[in-house]
Amino acid sequence: MFVIRKAKDRGTTNLSWLESYHTFSFGNYFDPEQMSFGSLRVINDDRILPGAGFGTHSHDNMEIVSYVLEGALEHRDSLGNGSVIIPGDVQRMSAGKGIQHSEFNGSKTQPTHFLQIWFIPQTRNILPSYEQKHFSALGKKGPLLLVGSPSGRDGSLTINQDVDMYAARIHHQDAITHELRAHRKAWLQVARGEIKVNGMQLQEGDGVATNDPSIILKEGHNAEVILFDIAADTLS
Repeated sequence: MFVIRKAKDRGTTNLSWLESYHTFSFGNYFDPEQMSFGSLRVINDDRILPGAGFGTHSHDNMEIVSYVLEGALEHRDSLGNGSVIIPGDVQRMSAGKGIQHSEFNGSKTQPTHFLQIWFIPQTRNILPSYEQKHFSALGKKGPLLLVGSPSGRDGSLTINQDVDMYAARIHHQDAITHELRAHRKAWLQVARGEIKVNGMQLQEGDGVATNDPSIILKEGHNAEVILFDIAADTLS
């Protein structure tokens, strides 16, 4: 079974400095039918104008992953971390008992485009922590590259939840199959470009939920995708 979430149906936030599209309910956008997908709570597709960003604010008990597509994102937090996240970088912040942070576009000329991804943690009230790794563009040209997992295996980020997070850039000649184990489900998000998923044409910003044992990705056109393999009992 496959359920498509079209880009045009997402919630939106439009501010003078921010254009954001919400796959699931977030902020002032609320849809009881689109609250989460298992432990995957937020996928926000954010574009920040030069010199703007999110001022210092607090989080707790959430696993927050930032995936930069264009430009750069400057991060500061109450643990003393300071970094710049560029395309190919993936950042994980475990808010745990509580953390404060800010995210800005430090460029005066170039916009920043990134995906903000939240997971409900498996264990609550852990000590907050931060991790950032670079995954080369070549590494994401099929097959799927593991960028996050519960154990941090194969050089991936460590996420406090039973989820494997993969990324890939898929070209027209590529054909990639991802097999789901029993009692698992998947969400695939098209970060850019277009691609066929089990014969269905998806565009940038589209997402698809499935519990089908085989997920087949092919005929990508400038496509970059993120696939979340999640523990599940249902397709919601």
